[in-house]
Amino acid sequence: MSVLAPRAQSVKSKHTQVEIYSMSPDISSEQAVRGAIQTHSKRVWRFGLALSGASDVADDLLQSTCLRALERHHQVTSYDRLDSWLMTICRSIWLNEVRARSVRKAQALSVTPEAELVATGPDSETNIFAAEVFTQVMELPEAQRETVMLVFVEGYSYREAAALLEVPIGTIMSRLSNARQKLKNVMQHDAADTVRRSGK
Repeated sequence: MSVLAPRAQSVKSKHTQVEIYSMSPDISSEQAVRGAIQTHSKRVWRFGLALSGASDVADDLLQSTCLRALERHHQVTSYDRLDSWLMTICRSIWLNEVRARSVRKAQALSVTPEAELVATGPDSETNIFAAEVFTQVMELPEAQRETVMLVFVEGYSYREAAALLEVPIGTIMSRLSNARQKLKNVMQHDAADTVRRSGK
């Protein structure tokens, strides 16, 4: 069971939207962009959170991304990958504008169910563990954080993530490997600490 938001669900929603656009060749670019914003706004917000490490900055990034996408709807030449287009705009705004004046260091988060950052379930211990894992993800370096979010949470392939982040696939693989190792070390430390405190 994944402790992060279900990858399959993200992929399914993305492909569903692609199919809708493909079935409507006469839809205007503005309508397509508005539809993409409505469908993918939560994903863009999560990506903004991964970039900035702060929920209020993610709010600003989402708003700025939506406004810029609508302003540039005439630049859309294909409706198939508007989710990636929105992510690219979000990252561009972060790199060129927000990052310079705002958040430079990731901050630990208090994960809430409303943010849909982790998979929810009836097992309270599982949910607590999921929140702890996500907090650890947010403490990773920015490059690893954004890569983990795109691949493990949003369901992008290595190739898609590499194109979006403008890095080689090998860099994506290296970032994910390093992130896995760091999270593994943290989880092992927490498990050992739990055993020590229980006196077993």
